[in-house]
Amino acid sequence: MNEVLTTNPSQQYKRNTAYKYRIGSIIAGQPILENERLKAIKIDSKEVVRVNVIANVTDKFVQEGEKRFASLTLDDATGQIKVKTFGEDVDKIAEYQQGDTLLVIGLARHWNNEIYLTPEIIKKKDPSFLLIRKLEVEQSQPKTLAKEEIKALRDKMLDIIKTAEANGGISIEQIILNLKEPPETINAEIKKLLEDGAIYEPRPGKVRYLG
Repeated sequence: MNEVLTTNPSQQYKRNTAYKYRIGSIIAGQPILENERLKAIKIDSKEVVRVNVIANVTDKFVQEGEKRFASLTLDDATGQIKVKTFGEDVDKIAEYQQGDTLLVIGLARHWNNEIYLTPEIIKKKDPSFLLIRKLEVEQSQPKTLAKEEIKALRDKMLDIIKTAEANGGISIEQIILNLKEPPETINAEIKKLLEDGAIYEPRPGKVRYLG
């Protein structure tokens, strides 16, 4: 059940980069099997073996006895994935509990149509790292928008800002969270809207609709 990719895992770790992804991208990836064992997961154009994720623990399961097994269910708002441990490795997750925010670096596995992780490194993090990782991943995947897409994005931003007038405006951070475009693109368009006089900034980091 617990597949291995090589006879020397330490060498495997050194050869493969731990790519930073959000969980939704991992579970949406395409498993690449070789002799019924997982070779890698195809995410975008990459064949990924190891991943680096930051997420909250939403569930923990521990089975003691002759066949020790434990798992953590991780959720980062884009999806859920399990971290599974067997035998002596169960001790790796003993201290972590539901509600913890964790950074997990581990090998991607596939069993019974489920993608899960075998942990190599686990570290407890402040919950603010969830937003940091979200922005970090988005910034690492820059894209150039066409003029039509820029116009559509500006219209969406204005709609969000107009709607927020009932609450006295909206933070730029919340606009970034609401939209699925790179933060640098949104910040650039916010600057243009300010220069055009369509919106104003009553205080740093918050904007309101001016018309």
